Amino acid sequence: MAKIYKNLTFQVLSAIALGIILGAVAPGTGRAMKPLGDTFINLVKMVIGPVIFLTIVTGIAGMHDLKKVGRVGGKALLYFEIVTTFALVIGLAVVNLVKPGHGLATAALAKGDISSYVTQGQAMKFTDFAMHIVPSSMFRPFVEGEVLQVVFVAVLFGVALAMLGESGRPMLTFLELLSKVLFRIVNIVMLVAPIGAFGAMAYTVGAFGLAALLPLGRLMLCVYMTMALFIFIVLNAILRAYGFSLWEYLKFIREEILIVLGTSSSEAALPRMLAKMERYGCAKPVVGLVIPAGYSFNLDGTSIYLAMASIFIAQAFNVQMTVLQQVELLGVLMLTSKGAAGVTGSGFIVLASTLSALRVIPVEGVALVLGVDRFMSEARSITNLIGNGAATLVIARSENAFDDEQRRRAVDELHTERLAAVGA
Repeated sequence: MAKIYKNLTFQVLSAIALGIILGAVAPGTGRAMKPLGDTFINLVKMVIGPVIFLTIVTGIAGMHDLKKVGRVGGKALLYFEIVTTFALVIGLAVVNLVKPGHGLATAALAKGDISSYVTQGQAMKFTDFAMHIVPSSMFRPFVEGEVLQVVFVAVLFGVALAMLGESGRPMLTFLELLSKVLFRIVNIVMLVAPIGAFGAMAYTVGAFGLAALLPLGRLMLCVYMTMALFIFIVLNAILRAYGFSLWEYLKFIREEILIVLGTSSSEAALPRMLAKMERYGCAKPVVGLVIPAGYSFNLDGTSIYLAMASIFIAQAFNVQMTVLQQVELLGVLMLTSKGAAGVTGSGFIVLASTLSALRVIPVEGVALVLGVDRFMSEARSITNLIGNGAATLVIARSENAFDDEQRRRAVDELHTERLAAVGA
């Protein structure tokens, strides 16, 4: 059993538990652990841009059929819009049914400083987000970590390389080798994932305190329950329709889920998800296009949170919203939620942006959920991660770009590796 200590799942779970204990027992020390979590996130962000770029470029250039690239991209965007709309509708339905904001003593709740979020939210426009996709420099997205801009540059580069035909083969071979080097770097970075998870969790509990959960517990419970329903009912039904087992898929990516749980960032697992989905049987071009694009356009967890938080604030302030106003809210969220991955503090900025555009719910109400937002970010990020992987499976199957034999081998190999890690 000594080998269990080398298992990433065990290490991350243990680190999360220790972080919670430290933050609860010694809040000051817990807050001091923030650099550990931030440093790990920075390590991951360091490789995200190059990994996405190389995965997309080698996938498109290796596909040779540019019509197929366009078809995959079109299917992915259509899927993203349909499924995130489902997520928004489910969020609105549950929050209206349960009414977690009714009877809340808003005056007694601690409210954080939201001035910066409100200012940015009021300035945020969907047209600005759309224009932001095109960078002013080809290298700027890599320096600033702009995922969607990296995708844009990579698609252009991959298409241009594919158009070169055989003359571009040496460049493609070099990029494929470089991609292998970067994934080795990712493996090295993941060795310190437990340290990052420990630091992030200790800071969260130390900074906000477990007591902050109690007054807003109903909202947190509703959000977690709704996301669980979305995963185990909606995504499960979609995957079953395409011949996949949700439970098998979740077990296959459980290390990535735990990394997201510890760091509250779906980006922390992005490089590993690219490799994992390809290992699971999805064709590399599909993985390279769907996963990175999904980080901006397929934010299922964020969509659920935004819908529920908006109505929660309205309920807390006794704002009676008509069905028509809620439909309008749904329409606004369908647009604003697409920009949620591109900015720091995105959940609050997009929430403030939505309330500002609607002009029915007090924008200042976002302060009510500031204290518990960090505790709900894990649920958002995990749901986003699972949803993007599910989208990749669906698109791969629809394109006949999924290898079931490879999936069976990967599941068996991973099971053997995990048994070996625990000394069985």
